Amino acid sequence: MSERSIAAVPRTILSMLALALAAQIFWRLQAPPPTANAHALPPAPSYQAASVTSFGETILASQWLALYLQAFDNQPGISIPFLDLDYRTVTGWLGRMLELDPRAQYPLLMASHLYAQVPDLGKERQMLDFTYREFFAAPNQRWQWLAHAAIIAKHRLNDPALALKYAQAIARYATGPDVPHWAQQMPIFILEDMGETQSAKILLGGLLANNTLTDPHEIHFLTERLNALEAQSVDKSSPLLKKQRN
Repeated sequence: MSERSIAAVPRTILSMLALALAAQIFWRLQAPPPTANAHALPPAPSYQAASVTSFGETILASQWLALYLQAFDNQPGISIPFLDLDYRTVTGWLGRMLELDPRAQYPLLMASHLYAQVPDLGKERQMLDFTYREFFAAPNQRWQWLAHAAIIAKHRLNDPALALKYAQAIARYATGPDVPHWAQQMPIFILEDMGETQSAKILLGGLLANNTLTDPHEIHFLTERLNALEAQSVDKSSPLLKKQRN
């Protein structure tokens, strides 16, 4: 079938098309520039709603929630800093993910590594507290997130007491065979940094005495640390001996 030339189109139709194009251009020029509006993070869906919409596949539902939350800061035309999120709502989402899949590690990674990085001490502590609370549900599987929280508390928040609280929880409750010794030794070194030499000596001496350590290098290192603590104690208790050594 041959195409008709444009000259065959009635002038009335061409005029209407030209007017429509001009009106469209005029309307666009008069319209205000488009603006991006950030939407607030909604509350996490209930356990039942998430379970039903995933046809009972709660692990899949947990992963969907993680994807939604992780992508929420990138909305069309705008990027929302984590700092601007309502952290109580964020905590609700992270908690729901763990309810749906108790073996999931990603929600705790998001709490301790992503959302705890904001320059807001209150929000950082919210994420560390969340990590601490959720640790007790599965200490042998979740200890590494609390260990990271202890490091943040000690070095970023400058709160050694909080770091010690987290480290002591790991030492007391994360006692599985896959938990490394260094994680259970964290309270010793935090106490040492806090100047609690006597408490550090007691813990370190007990650790060496219970014969749970098998690596000779580790035993040698900890024995050297214990000897150093003993020397510090002697120096503090005997100024005269300290002078003699100098």
